[in-house]
Amino acid sequence: MNTDNLASGVEGSPGSSGNNSPLIHWVETDESRAARWRSEAGVQPPGRVQVADDTLTADVAYRLACEGTALLWRSDFQNGRQLLQAMARRFDRKLHKPHTVVHAPSEAFNHHRMVQAQRARTLGMLLIPFEADHLIPLRRAPDVQDACTEAYGPADAPYVASLRELLGLIGAHEWRKKGVEIPALKARIHPHYGVFSPVRGEYVALAADAPLPELLSSSSLAFDIGTGTGVLAAVLARRGVARVVATDQDGRALDCARENIARLGLSGQVEVVHADLFPPGRAPLVVCNPPWVPARPSSPLENAIYDTDSRMLRGFLAGLAEHLEPGGEGWLILSDLAEHLDLRSRSELLALVDQAGLQVLGRVDVRPTHPRSSDPTDPLYAARAAEVTSLWRLGVNG
Repeated sequence: MNTDNLASGVEGSPGSSGNNSPLIHWVETDESRAARWRSEAGVQPPGRVQVADDTLTADVAYRLACEGTALLWRSDFQNGRQLLQAMARRFDRKLHKPHTVVHAPSEAFNHHRMVQAQRARTLGMLLIPFEADHLIPLRRAPDVQDACTEAYGPADAPYVASLRELLGLIGAHEWRKKGVEIPALKARIHPHYGVFSPVRGEYVALAADAPLPELLSSSSLAFDIGTGTGVLAAVLARRGVARVVATDQDGRALDCARENIARLGLSGQVEVVHADLFPPGRAPLVVCNPPWVPARPSSPLENAIYDTDSRMLRGFLAGLAEHLEPGGEGWLILSDLAEHLDLRSRSELLALVDQAGLQVLGRVDVRPTHPRSSDPTDPLYAARAAEVTSLWRLGVNG
């Protein structure tokens, strides 16, 4: 890994090569080395780095990682992957030792997030070197150029990243290639890296089965707020809505939605636009599936799951009345998981609806069928087992 041109620590200007990224420093063969640091989660480069190879045992690697020392892997790639798995087993064994039972749902949730963050931080200490063009200079290293380009963009200089993050990039790339089968579309949706994948199909089924507002028969227009992969916009178009305007403010989501809409042959019906919530104008139907849990994301990748102070939920409800045609409906698709975690009450949700000048016209419920809802070993099992996902049909008061 030639780092001669990076050792000065000059940051350079932002660009596709990641030249706006911080530097990571280490000593190797008695020489000071440096390279760009990349982290999709926004993690700062570790302060202590030592070179590691096959002579390092899993116990020592785990101890060093827990102490905050990062390990720059210099041996066989697959052996590094096995070391990461061994470190994960050690963390999980420690996690499952008897400990004080947390009773309150919100305490269980906060404890779970704290443990997950600690796990990510510890396992993120095993690092992989990259050459330019996302090439890994290790034996038996896979070809990760496509996966890394999708997440990081082009790379014209060496860099270092977490092996754990790299494996996540590879997994996301495979999901993007394979796609997620959507029965309502009889087709697949292909999620991009960093865009929430519609693997929980119950919310898609709600939008596919709920009765469409009668007003659509005379004015066939719908808005899909926070479209993500574009799956709900595609479902509405396939249901016969002549024109759907799908919005998002995330660049990756916009690219992903446009690609999926084009692949499905729906570009003539669905327009994907950049907007913070609503596009201009009014529609007979406005649909939104906001993040379900009112908590602060710990990384950009969690923005589709956690919604700080219910910002998107509040924004959708507050602006819905002025974007609905008279007699139109707003569909709020929302899980009640936050209620079972004591993070938001049903009365608080209904108060937001009332304050926005809206009324509940009806509600359709479905119970999730994802594996965690039936796994008693999951730390949040009690909440997940009770969870219900609902499509709230909302109209303007009066």
